[in-house]
Amino acid sequence: MSKIRGIVNSTDSNIRIHNEATVAAKEAAKAYMDKHGEPMYCGFAWVNIQPATSKFCRALKAHGIVDHVSYYRGYDVWAPCNTPTQSMDVKECGAEAYAKVLGTYGIRATMMSRAD
Repeated sequence: MSKIRGIVNSTDSNIRIHNEATVAAKEAAKAYMDKHGEPMYCGFAWVNIQPATSKFCRALKAHGIVDHVSYYRGYDVWAPCNTPTQSMDVKECGAEAYAKVLGTYGIRATMMSRAD
């Protein structure tokens, strides 16, 4: 098992979903930056996934993608686009794309963010 820039090598179908969502997050963040540049409003964005007892969350925990239960319950995947920026807009765009992919698989996921 190796983890490179958010992508995890595994035959687990839940990890394949995570990888698909990570790719979508990276592509969305790149497209946003290509179109708008890097807005200087600093902040954080993540995706909250519930419930923590779901097969998807257990797979993320088993592969070291998440490590503790979120303040909001479930698990948080921080900055799924893994883009080297402080721009909250870019991170939100990536997190929204990640959550959207999970939603297509029936996984309850919510994009969350806060200013720095």
